[in-house]
Amino acid sequence: MESNGPICIVDDEQSIRETLEAVLKDEGYQVISCSNAESFQQQLKELTPSLVLLDIWLPGRDGMSVLEELRDTHPELPVLMMSGHTGIESAVSAIKLGARDFLEKPLHLEVILNKIASILSRKRLQVLEELPSDTRLEEAKIINRVIPEESVFLEASDIPQKTLKKNVVLNGMGLISGRNTGLILSPLPENSGIIYRTLDGTSIPGNITSLENYEHAVATHTFTANSTVLATQNRRVRTIEHLMSALSMEGISNVLIKVDEEVPNIDGSAVDFCRLIQEAGVKEQKENVKFAVVHKHIQVGIGELDKKHLYVEPYEGFEIRMRVNYPEPILEQECVFNPEKESFSESIAPARSFNTFGNIDTAQKKGTVGSGYLNSHIIIHDGKVINTELRFDDEFVRHKILDLIGDLYLLGYPLQCRVVANMTSHGYNQALVQKLHVALQRQYQKNESSVTLNES
Repeated sequence: MESNGPICIVDDEQSIRETLEAVLKDEGYQVISCSNAESFQQQLKELTPSLVLLDIWLPGRDGMSVLEELRDTHPELPVLMMSGHTGIESAVSAIKLGARDFLEKPLHLEVILNKIASILSRKRLQVLEELPSDTRLEEAKIINRVIPEESVFLEASDIPQKTLKKNVVLNGMGLISGRNTGLILSPLPENSGIIYRTLDGTSIPGNITSLENYEHAVATHTFTANSTVLATQNRRVRTIEHLMSALSMEGISNVLIKVDEEVPNIDGSAVDFCRLIQEAGVKEQKENVKFAVVHKHIQVGIGELDKKHLYVEPYEGFEIRMRVNYPEPILEQECVFNPEKESFSESIAPARSFNTFGNIDTAQKKGTVGSGYLNSHIIIHDGKVINTELRFDDEFVRHKILDLIGDLYLLGYPLQCRVVANMTSHGYNQALVQKLHVALQRQYQKNESSVTLNES
C-alpha cells in the first residue's frame, strides 16, 4: 500500500460505520470512524488517513464542504464519496472537488473493497480524453455520393407482421430533459408502421424522413450525434433509439407510441423495453413482412482502421460487426452480433449508454442534458468507470450495436445484410439509413415507371 495511515469512515449512520469497519478490518486495514465533520477534523489534527470514505449528508456541516476543504489542505488524500439520495450533479461536483470516486447507497461491499484496493495499490491514472460529445452534431463523411443502382430491394417474406396484444405503460426519467416522463405502447393494424404520438395528438412516423432537420441533414451530411430525434409540426420526440432497437429485435412492425417529448431512459439500456413488449404480448398479423435486402456495398465514412466508417454488404441473414477504440477504460473492443445465433435480450439489450463526467458537466451547463441519476448510464472519469459495475467486459461496444440496431430500424423495414461499423455513433448511423432510404425510393420509382410503361 502507498500509505500506512488508517482508512477513515465518516458517516452519521452507525450501522454503516460498524459494517464497513468490520469488513475493512477483516481485510487487514486499519480503520477509524467518525459520525460528523467536526470529529473528522479533529482526527485530521492527529493523523493523516490513507483514504477517506465520506458521506455527503452529515449533520451540521455536509460532506461536500469537507471535501472542498480537503482539496486545499490535503490535496493528495484520496476520498470516496458516498450517498443514497443524490444524482449526477452531486457526483459531478464531487469529482470536480477532487473525489476519486462516487458510491451510491446501498453500498456493495465487494465493489468498495475493489475500489479501495485499486486506489491504495496503484498510482492515479491519466485523465481520460473526452469521448465524442453527446451534445453536438456529427458530420458523416460520405465517400461515395453515388448510390449504386439496384443496391437495395424490397422482398416479400413468409414472416408475419407483428403488433402488441394489449396496451402497456412505462415511466422513467428523460436523459435530455431530466424530468419524469413515460410512454404507452398500443397495438396497430397491419401496414401501419411505427407511429409516435405526442400529448397534443401530433403523429410522427418512426421513419428516417421524420428525423429532426432531415432536409438540412441530407444537404450538409451533418446528423445528430447525441441521440435520435424525430420531429414534425414543431413537435419532437427524443432518445428513441433504445426503444426502436427493442422493437426491431422483437419483430414489432406496427405499434403506436404515445409519449411526451422524450422516451424514458431508465438505466441507459433496452432491457426494460424488451420486458415491456413481453408484458404486452406479441400478436402475429395477416400481412407478411417485407425485407430490405442489400445487393451491393453502400458505405458512409472512410474505410480505414483509424477512421470512422459504416457500411452494409450482401449477406444471407442479418449480422453486425462493430469496433471501437477509445482511451481507458474502454480501449479496443470488437463484437459480432447475429440474432439467429444469440439472444438480443441477453447479449445486447442490457448494454448501457456511456459518457464522460466532463461531457455530462458541459452538457448540463448548456442545458442540454437533464440531471438523471447515477444509474442512468455508465459514467467515465480518470480512466475508470465511477458509478457502476460493468455488465459485460465489452459493454461499450455492445451498446454501440444496440444504438445502431435502433437507428437502422428507421428505414421502416428489417434489413437482410451484414453491417460493419468502426467508431461510429448516431450521426453515421443516420447517414447510412438515409442512403438506404434513397436506394429503396429509387428502386420503387423505377418499378412504378416500369409498370406504367407495361400498362400503356
